[in-house]
Amino acid sequence: MSTLIASRRYASALLSAAEEGNFLDQIVAELQVIKEVLEHSRDLVHALRSPLVKGDKKIHILEEVFKGSVGEKMFLFLKLIARKKRAGLLPEIIDEFQILLDEKRGVINVDVTSAVKLSDEQTNELLTKLAAFTGKKIRPTMILNEQFIGGAAVKIGDTIYDGSISHQLQMLRQSLVS
Repeated sequence: MSTLIASRRYASALLSAAEEGNFLDQIVAELQVIKEVLEHSRDLVHALRSPLVKGDKKIHILEEVFKGSVGEKMFLFLKLIARKKRAGLLPEIIDEFQILLDEKRGVINVDVTSAVKLSDEQTNELLTKLAAFTGKKIRPTMILNEQFIGGAAVKIGDTIYDGSISHQLQMLRQSLVS
């Protein structure tokens, strides 16, 4: 089974259990804590992914690292994935959980790249229009790219809407050459 499929299944199961048990907010907060720890500890990730480290040892490692940081329900989940030899997928499970949660809540990630920093008014207007266009809540990532000369580009999923002047000049150049 591919890691993506396995990660999505565990994330989906955790999301379902958290919703049914009315402890979703607690799980989201605890997953954020776990994610931050994993991002700052390559050694922990390597230990969880290592086939040389047995499941019981991984449970002990997770217990030591996250004691006091996560609740009993989350720890039961961590024990489960360690026993099922999926502890190495923990970063991927967390990412898939966030994707599933965003889908359920109607949130999408949008990258907005502009030549200059947009004012608060411009940003709010753009985000309002993007929310109306997509019908979802927007989680923006604002990026500056001075090579754009002017304008902006918006990336929603795999689709890019490029209204930058540099792109327009490139399109004009292509039409003049052909």
